[in-house]
Amino acid sequence: MGESLTSNRRLISNQLSISEEKMASNGNGEFTFANGNGAAAVANGNGTARNGLAKIHTQKKGNGMCHDDSTPPVKAQTIDELHSLQKKKSAPTTPIKGTQGGAFAITLSEVERQKQQQLQSISASLASLTRETGPKVVRGDPAKQSETPKVSSHVSHHHHFTPTISVSDSALKFTHVLYNLSPAELYEQAIKYEKGSFITSTGALATLSGAKTGRSPRDKRVVKDDTTEDELWWGRGSPNIEMDEHTFMVNRERAVDYLNSLDKVFVNDQFLNWDPENRIKVRIVSARAYHSLFMHNMCIRPTPEELENFGTPDFTIYNAGQFPCNRYTHYMTSSTSIDLNLARREMVILGTMYAGEMKKGLFSVMHYLMPKRQILSLHSGCNMGKDGDVALFFGLSGTGKTTLSTDHNRYLIGDDEHCWTENGVSNIEGGCYAKCIDLSREKEPDIWNAIKFGAVLENIVFDEHTREVDYSDKSVTENTRAAYPIEYIPNAKIPCVGPHPKNVILLACDAFGVLPPVSKLNLAQTMYHFISGYTALVAGTEDGIKEPTATFSACFGAAFIMLHPTKYAAMLADKMLRHGATGWLVNTGWSGGSYGSGKRIKLPYTRKIIDAIHDGSLLNAKYKKTEVFGLEIPTEVEGVPSEILDPVNTWSDKNAHNETLLKLAGLFKRNFETFTNYKIGKDNKLTEEILAAGPNF
Repeated sequence: MGESLTSNRRLISNQLSISEEKMASNGNGEFTFANGNGAAAVANGNGTARNGLAKIHTQKKGNGMCHDDSTPPVKAQTIDELHSLQKKKSAPTTPIKGTQGGAFAITLSEVERQKQQQLQSISASLASLTRETGPKVVRGDPAKQSETPKVSSHVSHHHHFTPTISVSDSALKFTHVLYNLSPAELYEQAIKYEKGSFITSTGALATLSGAKTGRSPRDKRVVKDDTTEDELWWGRGSPNIEMDEHTFMVNRERAVDYLNSLDKVFVNDQFLNWDPENRIKVRIVSARAYHSLFMHNMCIRPTPEELENFGTPDFTIYNAGQFPCNRYTHYMTSSTSIDLNLARREMVILGTMYAGEMKKGLFSVMHYLMPKRQILSLHSGCNMGKDGDVALFFGLSGTGKTTLSTDHNRYLIGDDEHCWTENGVSNIEGGCYAKCIDLSREKEPDIWNAIKFGAVLENIVFDEHTREVDYSDKSVTENTRAAYPIEYIPNAKIPCVGPHPKNVILLACDAFGVLPPVSKLNLAQTMYHFISGYTALVAGTEDGIKEPTATFSACFGAAFIMLHPTKYAAMLADKMLRHGATGWLVNTGWSGGSYGSGKRIKLPYTRKIIDAIHDGSLLNAKYKKTEVFGLEIPTEVEGVPSEILDPVNTWSDKNAHNETLLKLAGLFKRNFETFTNYKIGKDNKLTEEILAAGPNF
């Protein structure tokens, strides 16, 4: 009996590939064994199941095996070796001109030479000017290095560069450079090392920018030297607050010392401006993966060949935002300082981790560099119709610039920053930086769908379990943002360039309710309203009464312009005149009364107006002139009630309308006094024309 039990047990064990330890005899010649679901089955010595089910037969193959799922053992002796097999080395992707043996033929020595040149360039960027040398730099994550690379004249496994002069303690350590990492690599760095980094339910990286959740314009400084003293806009109304060269160098030294003290820094080499003839090479050195991924998305991403031949950057950002500036340093008014040195082509960030400072800092640089090439830099949205007609959209926050420039029937060239060159328009950036507060799939489907793997979500709130984002939650800040590559927008035009614009649309959300829904502008009026940059915000008072507040921002982006606004306006008028573009003022605000008594102009009506501008039908409409502002308004627009086209028709109290109209006109005149002392042209004729294009009363 014992031999029979043993024989049956071995037979069942062999056929079912289970261990004898998992089988048990119940004393009646039957054995129980657990199946995959944890249930028990019983077999007897005759091979029939006790529950009466049909006997299962297995057929052996010629080698005695029922089925062989085995594979050769993995080629690794340790778990670390197994993990190393997961990742393969990136093969060179750049063909070397004149080589034989295929498109990717490249020698190892050539790869080493290019990497050495990259490291030399990065070391030079991080050089302390007082110590005349940059740090020792090595590529790779320090957490993945088994030991510090030894300095050697021979090529080692780790690519590094050691300067020839070493006169400080910092020369005793290596600074690891994480160079142009991919989004996946940056996700790993952020989640592992940066508190507050999480992957949301849609795959985006949620991050926190620290105490600062917006830009700090009062802490932005520009070096005033012999050149910039004459070129830049200084004084009343200007965003440029001066600092001297010495103070900049103190802050630069502080930032560089901080970055060199870290075990690793992130370095991005990228481009600005999609126009290949006028693109700018930028290098961003930062301490956070969040900042590196943000700029990866917002700047133009180079191809492998462009990266290998990148060379010396045209402009460098040192983002040491985790480290404060010294408040005892001259010109410093807080622990935050964002400093621009146009002569050195450098920017230093201290005391703020808000990533938008980098984006807008580079935009300021473009506002300086591009006009020197007779290229107009613009804070605008831009789209293009299927027939190649391009429209520019200018507008401050809340005017509908993003909503109206995003049109499924038109290609998106860009949402925020552009250049108007001799060849046409080009996007400055490689991504979009969208507001997220109260974002919904229904209202903004393109932005909603773009927030996926690779996108950065700043300061949003999400469910701790599902990681679903609550875009209505303002617990951290109302200025929640998403940064993503422009390719994430389905109708984006790649490359982001287009022909000369046909229409220049200035958007205003007039909460006073006295500007018409649409006006056709002549060149002088376009310049006047472009320089004014008007919209009206609704501000709340303590007792709950709300009233509109006029806001003016020169060129619809006063915080970023470097030259006097009239210079940009003159360039705009010149380009519009030469290329036959038409200017339009579109009010997306109130009608029939001011905020509180009137109503917001319906979005479908505004879209009909924009469509009529795009298709050219509005050019052929009949027009009449309004009082005070002297605006040309159409008598009818298809799909829009004619009575709302002239604001006075929608006000029941005509006297209140006239009073409000004069009040707004006075605000325009008072704001424009800032610019009247600046003369355009030798005979000042252009300046007089612009002033005459304003309100008359």
